[in-house]
Amino acid sequence: MKAEKEQNQNTQMLTGIAEPLLAWYRGHARVLPWRERPEPYRVWVSEIMLQQTRVEAVKPYYERFLSALPSIAALAEAPEEQLLKLWEGLGYYSRVRNLQKAAQKVMQEYGGALPASYEQLKSLPGIGEYTAGAIASIAFGIAVPVVDGNVLRVISRITGSFEQVDTAACKKRIWKELGQIMPGDAPGDFNQALMELGATVCLPNGAPLCERCPLADGCIARANGWIPQIPVRAPKKQKKVEHHTVLLLWQDGKIALQRRQEKGLLAGMWQFPSLAGRLSREETKQELERQGAEILEIRPAGQAQHIFTHIIWKMNGYDICLKQPLGWEGLQFWEPKEMLERAALPAAFRHYTALVRQAAEKEREE
Repeated sequence: MKAEKEQNQNTQMLTGIAEPLLAWYRGHARVLPWRERPEPYRVWVSEIMLQQTRVEAVKPYYERFLSALPSIAALAEAPEEQLLKLWEGLGYYSRVRNLQKAAQKVMQEYGGALPASYEQLKSLPGIGEYTAGAIASIAFGIAVPVVDGNVLRVISRITGSFEQVDTAACKKRIWKELGQIMPGDAPGDFNQALMELGATVCLPNGAPLCERCPLADGCIARANGWIPQIPVRAPKKQKKVEHHTVLLLWQDGKIALQRRQEKGLLAGMWQFPSLAGRLSREETKQELERQGAEILEIRPAGQAQHIFTHIIWKMNGYDICLKQPLGWEGLQFWEPKEMLERAALPAAFRHYTALVRQAAEKEREE
């Protein structure tokens, strides 16, 4: 009963936000490629790319991806190597694999066109409530709310809510409240306006630009000085740290890559081979020789770090010239130019990929 009363109070506080919010959005929305032609396929690809990735980082990937795979049919038929290469550097590669699985299902069950149904969209691989709501509202004009981190922050501040936002109960409540107030004639603009407000005005970390906000006058958190405390989130868990020694193994001008396992982190991706732990130059040399390597030269290749959702990789690398290839399982030697053009390497190895690129450019100059 108490929860229902609070929900009714919040809904009343939110009543009336649509008109000023839409007016603000139509005058201040960023020009983004997926907004120019909000067709179902284009909206879908953009929403998948934008999951856990910044807008500015997505832009070049989006244009390249649609240029290479301009339709659901093209996506469904794309070779995995091409798919992963187009996604290279965006991270969270399960997203693009699910994108293709969904495209194949759309080809088989929906005649190659995304279904104009929130429930049917949710049944596709990689499409949850948020993404289904975004596609349904933006591409098909269906009145379904979307609730992401930006929306949670905006609504929590407007209503002055100290409820922990990263719970299913809070997200469900806000989803219901928005469903009662969203305009039926512009659901896509309404959803995008809330997300845009959170992304560009009602910023996180206690630094919102309230003077630019069309909803500032009715914001409970602003009126009471609660903005630094809202939204409330659970304390972040400490990330596990793993140390890896990355090996740039060269033999006759070719560089070695190795396939990762088909399950787990970066499943099925190419990587530079590595040894567990932070090994010194001498320890690395001894371990490779123990495994049958004949080393001509070994030089430091620098240190790098990559932060995943739950793990931090701290990497120490070595540039190693071999007399003959190692017989490690899954090891494959590539011409540097071919590797750079065809092999999809995770962003975690960006520092070492750049070293291979420099070596390839130096060889061309010579």
